[in-house]
Amino acid sequence: MKIMTWNVNGIRAALGKNLKSWMLEQTPDVFCLQEIKATPQQLSDEQKDFPGFNVVWNPAQRPGYSGVATFSKRDPAEAWLGLDVERFDVEGRVICTRHEDFLLYNIYFPNGQRGQERVAYKLDFYARLLEICDAWHASGQKIIITGDFNTAHLPIDLAHPKENETTSGFLPEERVWVDKFLEHGFVDVYRRLYPERVQYTWWTYRMGARQRNIGWRIDYFLVSEQLAGRVKDVVIHDQVTGSDHCPVELIID
Repeated sequence: MKIMTWNVNGIRAALGKNLKSWMLEQTPDVFCLQEIKATPQQLSDEQKDFPGFNVVWNPAQRPGYSGVATFSKRDPAEAWLGLDVERFDVEGRVICTRHEDFLLYNIYFPNGQRGQERVAYKLDFYARLLEICDAWHASGQKIIITGDFNTAHLPIDLAHPKENETTSGFLPEERVWVDKFLEHGFVDVYRRLYPERVQYTWWTYRMGARQRNIGWRIDYFLVSEQLAGRVKDVVIHDQVTGSDHCPVELIID
């Protein structure tokens, strides 16, 4: 099974940069998009037509902001939107779908760079998600969380860790939440497979950062420990352009 994730930084812009043809060429079973910045009603019939895929949409209430969409070849058995907390759910950040023997969370985590209030919002979001995942794990469910975490976990996960210790996205209080997920039964499967590999999934548009590969790894697959042994590979498609992020692929039995 192939699951892919990509923060497209605007689905309409990405569709103009061959998102659909690239996605269909990859033949994923599930494709998770973040930061779609549009409602389905804002897309033409042609833009919404992804042959062979069922789509679950969760746009933000605020126009042109946030939003996620999950494309599945098989209609998921169930789908849930949000975290059952209004202040998070109005921003259209979460879709959970049930696939065979696991739940898949497609998430666009908040960005804390607009100030301390948004950092606090982001930390509360992590806490609420972990509360839900703990309950799923306690009931015997296996989970895959993917998307844009907006946090680089370890120094190896960004080009300039020392210079960014006081920058949201690499703050100690943000990074500790990734630790907490790993302590609560999840595995960062890319880092388990490739403990020394340096690859990034996001580059600022400024100062030629992508050309110089001055980036951050902030797009992840966190997989329940019970599923981690079935993961065959995690591929960061860092040569694929069309967004300030690149796609990431999980191959699992």
